Amino acid sequence: MRLTETADVWWKNAVIYCLDVETFFDTDGDGRGDLRGVCQRIDHLAELGVTCLWLMPFYPTPDRDDGYDITDFYGVDHRLGTHGDLVELITLARDRGIRVMADLVVNHTSDKHPWFQSARASRESPYRGWYVWRDQPPPDADKGIVFPGQETSLWQYDEAAGQYYLHRFHKFQPDLDIANREVREEIERVVGFWSELGLSGFRVDAVPFLIDTAGAEDAAALPDPHDYLRDLRGFLQRRHGDSILLGEVNLPYPDVRRFFGDEDGDELTMCFDFIGMQRLYLSLARNDPAELVKALRDRPVPPEEGQWGTFVRNHDELTLDKLSEDERQEVFDAFGPEKDMQIYGRGLRRRLPPMLGNDQARLRMVYSLLFSLPGTPVLFYGEEIGMGENLAAEDRHAVRTPMQWTADPSGGFSTADPSRLPAPMVEGELGPENVNVAAQRHDPESLFSWMKLLIRRYRECPELSWGSCTILETGVRSVFAHRSDYEDGTIVAVHNFAPEAVRVSLAVAGSAIGLRAVDLLENNGTTDVGDDGALSLELAPYGCRWLRIVRPGDRYLV
Repeated sequence: MRLTETADVWWKNAVIYCLDVETFFDTDGDGRGDLRGVCQRIDHLAELGVTCLWLMPFYPTPDRDDGYDITDFYGVDHRLGTHGDLVELITLARDRGIRVMADLVVNHTSDKHPWFQSARASRESPYRGWYVWRDQPPPDADKGIVFPGQETSLWQYDEAAGQYYLHRFHKFQPDLDIANREVREEIERVVGFWSELGLSGFRVDAVPFLIDTAGAEDAAALPDPHDYLRDLRGFLQRRHGDSILLGEVNLPYPDVRRFFGDEDGDELTMCFDFIGMQRLYLSLARNDPAELVKALRDRPVPPEEGQWGTFVRNHDELTLDKLSEDERQEVFDAFGPEKDMQIYGRGLRRRLPPMLGNDQARLRMVYSLLFSLPGTPVLFYGEEIGMGENLAAEDRHAVRTPMQWTADPSGGFSTADPSRLPAPMVEGELGPENVNVAAQRHDPESLFSWMKLLIRRYRECPELSWGSCTILETGVRSVFAHRSDYEDGTIVAVHNFAPEAVRVSLAVAGSAIGLRAVDLLENNGTTDVGDDGALSLELAPYGCRWLRIVRPGDRYLV
């Protein structure tokens, strides 16, 4: 394995950590996190082993959609800091080997954005054509609503404009017209601006909506919208060759594959694996990995330098929209049986620990899966310590509670009165008095220590993200096993989805003599592989094992 390859294509085996600046750490006591707070906590991310920091929107905003309603794509919200603070963060992160990427939210603007204010004021405005207008909404205006129960149409009448405008999301977020060349050029300028300040890439919000031209009356005559993704990727790589576009594309696998650019790999660098995530939760509900195995077998191989982004939880609802109604109900029954735990009829507004009853063995097994499955793992802030949710917060804000640093009031997040915090703290068993960074940093048995170990081993085993994945037969319904091979390296990972201990026998090699299986998660214990290539293992309830197959003469440091 030439390790230089993993540096040239750094995203293939990165560890990405997503955080919201306003809920991470408050340095000035106003109750809101800030960029200087992220700077002060950068060593926490370095200690954890993070290699790429993804910042949720920090742009100026009326804050009606947690910062995703933007009024200036070139600005920094003054409540969070300044451009200087952002550059300081990028500099500090780079010093610790951490790249920084940010949300690119350009499928819509806030209705308070100067572009839209100009566009609605006059049909002669130079920005009128930057949005999608109609004199009358189409007959299917109520189809494809993203937020059922909050919106009733995709089209909103504007009194000042005298027309209806398209909004795929909230009515206060009018869609930009991606078919307009001036809009495309402006997005490139936005990308170029932040890249020059030091960002290493962008998580592209709602990509299918970004390139969707269905709202235009002449949609059939417009060029292929995928051409724009190619243009954007080409522009970014001309400016900074190692920058990436990580796309939010929640579509069936064959459709997602197209967003990579098919075999050319000239569109998105990475795509989130929403299908695999949803099948994982169905497997957890059944204590049976079969659905996860099905997803892995169905998942297309990305282009050579492309990659899947794998995750257990993100900043939005835990969507289950690609499951059937019966399957979705199974997951609801197992992990969110109460109505206030569910959202939009398609997902959960919960974090993993309370869904699993804070069962530490099961939690560790799930995160072991995250770091051993093929793809690049993405963490949401607080996962490293097992934070919970606060269902008293509205909608998706239930999982966007302030970070829990200490057992102090407000979890050490802020010295402000709790009424001034951006969201209520988690309470009860998973509140900061019981779950916090300070306590777990010095506890070798903590979830934080387990996550550090997983990340360290993941980074030491590029086979997991670079190699080919082969599902192994286990003969035990509850056990999932796979091997990852790259050049001369082999890693075998085994996971027990059941609450009972089991014994399995795995065929990990052909007929061979002298092979050893070195346990990477438990004191480097060694198990001999039989001359027939078989490996016998015992797994505890919800147990997991990572094993490096070592051949005579191998020179691995294990």
